[in-house]
Amino acid sequence: MKYKLIAAVLICAVCLFGQQAPTEPSPSFFQKLASPWSSDQIAPAFPTPGYFRKTFSTPSNHVELQPPSKLADYVQDGKLVLSLRAYLDLVMANNTDIAVQKLSIETSRNNVIGSFSRFDPTLSLNASHGRTARTSTDKFDAVSQIKSLSQSSDISYSQVLPTGQNVSAGLSWSKGTSTSANNALGNPNFGAGMNFSISQPLLRGRSLDIVRMNITTARLSLRTTEFNLQNSLMSSVQSAEMAYWDLVMGRENLRVQQESLKLQKESLDRSEKELELGAMAPLDISRPRATYATAQLRFSQAQFNLRRTEDALRRQMGADLDPNFRTMPIELTEKIEPPSNATEYDAEALIQKALSNRPDLQASRLGLERDDLTIKQTLNSIRPDLNFTTRYSTSGAAGGPFVGLFSPFDPVFGRDNPSYTFSLRLSLPLHDRQNHVALANNMIQKKSDLLNLRSREQSVRLEILNAVNSVESSRKSIELAIVSRDLAQQQLDNEWKKYNLGTQIMFYVLDAQNNLTTAENQLATEYINYHRNVLTLKRATGELLSDYSIVVQ
Repeated sequence: MKYKLIAAVLICAVCLFGQQAPTEPSPSFFQKLASPWSSDQIAPAFPTPGYFRKTFSTPSNHVELQPPSKLADYVQDGKLVLSLRAYLDLVMANNTDIAVQKLSIETSRNNVIGSFSRFDPTLSLNASHGRTARTSTDKFDAVSQIKSLSQSSDISYSQVLPTGQNVSAGLSWSKGTSTSANNALGNPNFGAGMNFSISQPLLRGRSLDIVRMNITTARLSLRTTEFNLQNSLMSSVQSAEMAYWDLVMGRENLRVQQESLKLQKESLDRSEKELELGAMAPLDISRPRATYATAQLRFSQAQFNLRRTEDALRRQMGADLDPNFRTMPIELTEKIEPPSNATEYDAEALIQKALSNRPDLQASRLGLERDDLTIKQTLNSIRPDLNFTTRYSTSGAAGGPFVGLFSPFDPVFGRDNPSYTFSLRLSLPLHDRQNHVALANNMIQKKSDLLNLRSREQSVRLEILNAVNSVESSRKSIELAIVSRDLAQQQLDNEWKKYNLGTQIMFYVLDAQNNLTTAENQLATEYINYHRNVLTLKRATGELLSDYSIVVQ
């Protein structure tokens, strides 16, 4: 029993020592998007209960999608009442495209866990039982047929340590019986052995950076995925907010067309009355009627356009997935108002902020780190492969009817038959074109990535300048559109006064009404363009998510 205990302690000690692999990183903000950051749930270790469940159970391939959430929180009087922030909250919770984007982080996270697999230990158990019979050819054998029985078992453990060494250890035991007269140990006979070896790379693969290269690369890929996810989310949020302002614009356009239709109806009614009284020639009534028909057409088009933009908005926030909200009226609380912030933008400060905050630029910079890792890995491949290996083994044997099963372990653990081996193995490439060419190409790739990063930074600078100019232009356009709308209103009032005095014909009144409708539409368009340009500026500086306090859960 003492030998079994010693063997178990030896194996456990090697296992515990070998499992001191690099620790997994703690979860970052974006690593909390889905399942918890724990390899025990994905790849549980032996002999935990999760190991047996994962290994021997049949996993379910059923995937259940959750219905849209939070919609009921914004229902008032049978309508969805949405501010911009409330709407974006629903978009982040229910938008299908955003849900797909979030899944990308899970794959990269799993790859980080998988990158530790190089240090996963392996425990092997083997047991065999055999019987043989053969014709004896030895003159000293008393029987013509030799029968033998052999039984053996062994346990071995192997692992790559976090410091780069390859470690292996093993115990073996065997039992045999034979009718041969040459069986010196007697029947039954027992054998046992123990071995332990360590192999240390001295040149190629010696650096800890090389040993943990897969982990470093996987973590770098995870960070890149995080930045790409941020960039994708900003694009999705930008598109979602554009849909919100499209609906605001559609409703404002419907209001303007409704007001225009009302004015055209009043003008037509007055012209019809004048025709009835004989104050208007029959030929002159065609213009008011044509103008009214055009106003009806524009009003109808505005209604259908509004319906289309409402459907697009429902799709953005997942309301189209729930029958209770597919046709529920939507009320938007954001108003079309003049910009309240008249502060001039500091373009250079915004450019520096964008160069620091833009996730696409940060992802490109991580690409340079990946290039450095590739260069380091290629340099490692160029080095000669020199390994030092040390091995210790011992064995024992015993036999006879009065010998115990574990008797051969006496000389094993007593070190009666030790064997020591030290070896050096050198593999020297005499002409390594492949790796040297790969190194040259890696340097070219890094230079290309640096130039692409510079080009991207130049594009970002131009993007910021254009966005600032667009915002400033929108402010000025709103001021001019307000003046134009006020003048159009004054012109219409004047034309009505002239018409009522009999000094002007209806043609000029109708023309002034069209001009007012055009001016009001233009003013609404400039308001919406201002919001869109501000949104584009936020997207360009990389502050869109933080400005709206969007937190991904």
